Amino acid sequence: MMGTRSGDVDPAVPLFMVLELGMDPSGIYKLLNGESGLKGICGQNDMREVLRLKSRGDRMAEFAFRMYCYRVKKYIGAYMAVLSSVDALVFTAGIGENSPELRWHVCEGLEKLGVRIDSGRNNRNEREISCPDSPVRVLVIRTNEELMIARETVRVTGLRPVL
Repeated sequence: MMGTRSGDVDPAVPLFMVLELGMDPSGIYKLLNGESGLKGICGQNDMREVLRLKSRGDRMAEFAFRMYCYRVKKYIGAYMAVLSSVDALVFTAGIGENSPELRWHVCEGLEKLGVRIDSGRNNRNEREISCPDSPVRVLVIRTNEELMIARETVRVTGLRPVL
């Protein structure tokens, strides 16, 4: 689940949409990739706006937020189940870097898996937000996607940037 994307969908759903609802593939694509996720639930695809609406008591924004956290938590648990060990859980990019509330809700209940976050460190957006005794380190890593894309472009093309 993302801002506008549905996330996991039963493979029968698109077929149902074609056969029973008469939708065409481009309509299904638009719905599942551009009108679903947070936007499909509460009308907003930006987590900052979802959080603002949630703080004002919007029930659908609250539902979208909780559903998003549930989905992230579910994936964390699934990956932890198949890995032989976990050293760290890393929050990054816009939502992971900037939402202590989301990080708290995602990590809540994962204590039995070794994930324990310090609410003070989390609320201060420190780089490491796990408790000192947490078996799994919980980190907030800042990203600079544009810089990484530029570096990779230079590497792949062999061209040097013009300054």
